Amino acid sequence: MGRNTIIFAAAGAALALASAAFAHPADKYIAKAMLMTAAAEVSADSKQAFDQFNQGKGKFLTGMNGNIYVFCVRADNGTFVAMGNTNAKDLLGQDVRTLKDETGKAYGQEIYAAGRRPEGEITEVSYLFGRPTDPKPAAKTSYVTRVNDDFTCGVGYYN
Repeated sequence: MGRNTIIFAAAGAALALASAAFAHPADKYIAKAMLMTAAAEVSADSKQAFDQFNQGKGKFLTGMNGNIYVFCVRADNGTFVAMGNTNAKDLLGQDVRTLKDETGKAYGQEIYAAGRRPEGEITEVSYLFGRPTDPKPAAKTSYVTRVNDDFTCGVGYYN
């Protein structure tokens, strides 16, 4: 094996590892676009949309290892009605307002407050949360918006 082959192989391995360790720069744009698509789906048929989100596959689960997914709560009481993260299905039926990350940040209150803003206004909420592939808390930013009078949805990406 020649020296250049070894260098290219090492560079390729380093790039692969780096992409696994850090968020892809496009993830934040993918997350925002997915939120707009999810909001349209919820507006058209919320039951069907929530079924799709809860399956955690298809166009509502993307990014490296499925780390970009949709979640939704009822706007009136903050109860989770959809969760695309397979490691967080236990949140279904729970009140988002009770959630805090391991640092004590009450990010659930921020998500709920974002859903109280006018429909279509997008709020960024940053916190620590487990990935679908690893429940260990990781830095995450979610885009959150009120979809209609009934629901608030969010899509986040891991930083």
